[in-house]
Amino acid sequence: MRRTGTTRRGALLAAGATAGGLLAACSGGDDDGADDPGSAAAVRAEKALRVRSTRTSRELLRQYDAVLELHPDQATRLTPLRDSVALHVTALSPPPPKKDESGKPKPSPSASASASPDGAPVGDVGGAGPTPFVPADPGKAVRELAAAERRSADAHAEALVHAPPELARLLASLAAAGAAHSYLLTKGSSS
Repeated sequence: MRRTGTTRRGALLAAGATAGGLLAACSGGDDDGADDPGSAAAVRAEKALRVRSTRTSRELLRQYDAVLELHPDQATRLTPLRDSVALHVTALSPPPPKKDESGKPKPSPSASASASPDGAPVGDVGGAGPTPFVPADPGKAVRELAAAERRSADAHAEALVHAPPELARLLASLAAAGAAHSYLLTKGSSS
């Protein structure tokens, strides 16, 4: 007659398999430290992600500025959205430097808090490349701006997959805001 239930051998085999699985999970990654949020590799990866995301938002801000320059009659509609995108650029900037015991900022080789991760001051959108093309037709210009918002939202959504939790939440918010902006721009441009 065969025994039913858990045997000592079965329990030991299950425990060994579980331990082996846990060991493999703990040591499965490469040892570059990118999974440790405090490691130098993780800090560099986050900074690079912030630089790319800031660049995406800054390009969108430049697009808004170009449309507003050519079509000032759209200012009432576009200025609140443009200002929101400007806040996105600021939000993506690195946090202020940490302070020592005396309250003075610790020296850091990174950019100052008033500069973006790619070195340009947060409010300065010039010099980041050629001025975006803006169609002469205001409706078409707004539709292209809506498409730029969608591209920006998609880029932020894609980037959040690789971001640490705090930055991922910020990027998710920016992606949602971009999708909402795109909706507002396309809904209003058909009237």
